[in-house]
Amino acid sequence: MYKIILDESKEMMFEFFDKVQMKSGEILVVGCSSSEIVGEAIGKGSDFNAASAVYEGIAPILAEKGIFLAAQCCEHLNRALVVERECAERYGLETVCVVPKAKAGGSFATAAYENFKDPVVVETIKAHAGIDIGDTLIGMHLRSVAVPVRLSVKRLGEANLVFARTRPKYIGGPRACYE
Repeated sequence: MYKIILDESKEMMFEFFDKVQMKSGEILVVGCSSSEIVGEAIGKGSDFNAASAVYEGIAPILAEKGIFLAAQCCEHLNRALVVERECAERYGLETVCVVPKAKAGGSFATAAYENFKDPVVVETIKAHAGIDIGDTLIGMHLRSVAVPVRLSVKRLGEANLVFARTRPKYIGGPRACYE
């Protein structure tokens, strides 16, 4: 089962990047309910192996593109995010003192924390794009104008998938010009 999750995670990322152009140095927020992936209710069946398979599937692809991963923690840590210290410093993010665990932070955030070179946790972020695996509600961590991205893949394991990118706001009135 975990090999399938790993393979599906890679395929999901390849299709995502076929549709969404992200620049090196941008941030992708990922909320991931391992419980939902394995068919349990969110928060009721945390599965570190499933979460690790997702991480192993997506992390190398993000690293190759130079994109920062922001791994959303669960509600027990107020949906704080695990990022590399380099990301926090580049974007001026204030760090907090907490270490996610499977039952307080979630399995995916724990996998990220354990695998990052220099992990830190931040309370808020404004990411350029996002992937919500299992209805984890990542919207609070996206920039102001989020745009849905429709892919052929709709589920990872048993978890619903929602993809988003962001764009700058359109401001001004009838005389404004946009690219």
